[in-house]
Amino acid sequence: MPNPRRRALHRSLPLLACLAAATPAGAGPGNGLQLVASLAYGHDDNLLRVPDGNPGFDNTRPDSWWTREAGLVFDRTYGRQRIAAVARLSKSDFDHFRQLNYDGKDLQADWYWQLGNRLQGKAGTSYQQVLAPYTDFLSAERNLRKTRSSYADGSCRFHAAWQVRAGYRRDRYEYDAASQRFNNRTEETPEIELDYLARSDSTVGLVARRVKGRYPFLRPVGPFNLNNDFTQDELKARVKWNASGVTVVEALAGHTRRKQPSFGEGTTSGLTGKVKATLQPHGKMTYTAAVWRDFAPLESTIVSYTLNKGVSAGAQWDATAKIRVNADIVAERRNYNARGNSVPGIPAAQLHDALRDSLRTATLRATWAPRPTLQVSAGYAHQARSGAAALGTGSFTSNSVTLSASAQF
Repeated sequence: MPNPRRRALHRSLPLLACLAAATPAGAGPGNGLQLVASLAYGHDDNLLRVPDGNPGFDNTRPDSWWTREAGLVFDRTYGRQRIAAVARLSKSDFDHFRQLNYDGKDLQADWYWQLGNRLQGKAGTSYQQVLAPYTDFLSAERNLRKTRSSYADGSCRFHAAWQVRAGYRRDRYEYDAASQRFNNRTEETPEIELDYLARSDSTVGLVARRVKGRYPFLRPVGPFNLNNDFTQDELKARVKWNASGVTVVEALAGHTRRKQPSFGEGTTSGLTGKVKATLQPHGKMTYTAAVWRDFAPLESTIVSYTLNKGVSAGAQWDATAKIRVNADIVAERRNYNARGNSVPGIPAAQLHDALRDSLRTATLRATWAPRPTLQVSAGYAHQARSGAAALGTGSFTSNSVTLSASAQF
């Protein structure tokens, strides 16, 4: 079941996140029980995303780290039922900012079920413990983010060309740092969908979804304590169009209405969604491109939440049967005054620019798989953010490199 709020995760240390998710090429359905292990080294010249012109924590900006990971992967099919599970434990140690050292956890179990020829779905649960991003959190304090998720969905193909689907997802986020406890929240998302399935393997559907967010801790703002609970209703069209034998266009877009009373009367509403195109011509290249427009909550005492507009492009070159090169670029503009309200102390003429910033990330990664169960990769990432004057945030840049090796037994 899709989770539209996962986009926030891409603001993490880009390559550290990639390494944590690395899986040997031999991983796949039906492999039974296997052991996985990896070792990674990384270096970032602005690990904590300190703004330009500001002294680094301990007068230091760069840092290096080692990450060691081991775990089990299980994937087996019993008749029409497939069971998949992952249990990974990792340990990351930093050279200078040793207070950031942490033990990572990634646990997930899924049941892909099927009853007869018309009913099928998925049910599962997951737990993840990672170091939260410092893109919008200026601190040298360790801030672990713990995410617990449970989800289930099922579809019924009641006609050769039609199916109905229903799903439910519950996500719970907890932050380790005391200064971030006001961001702890639980989000519950029920949804229902009706799809038309064309013979060309293209689909057109309508999705109705409601997201309810609950924050257990009130946020102190001056003499007030704010409750950041929200309700977001979405009605979107889902399209998968096989435009040609080499081009696929996918879209989930429609109307979103978000109500969050703690930021005053009224609601935020408008067109939101994402469109992605994949081009895979006959050869060794694959190209992707995407555009999106999303409302996203922001934990701030000044503004309500952000309106994000972004674009991305990527390319994959399968140089040989064993060597793959990936290049990706992402650019996102964030508007911190989605409702267009006036803000005390900021002239109306300056409001547009004072409550906006942009985030840009570019990555390059090369992977060598000498055997199906062994791979070695090297990567480079560049990230830059412009500042929002009204929020007191400055611009920054960072560059990071990583080397990793992973194996599956």
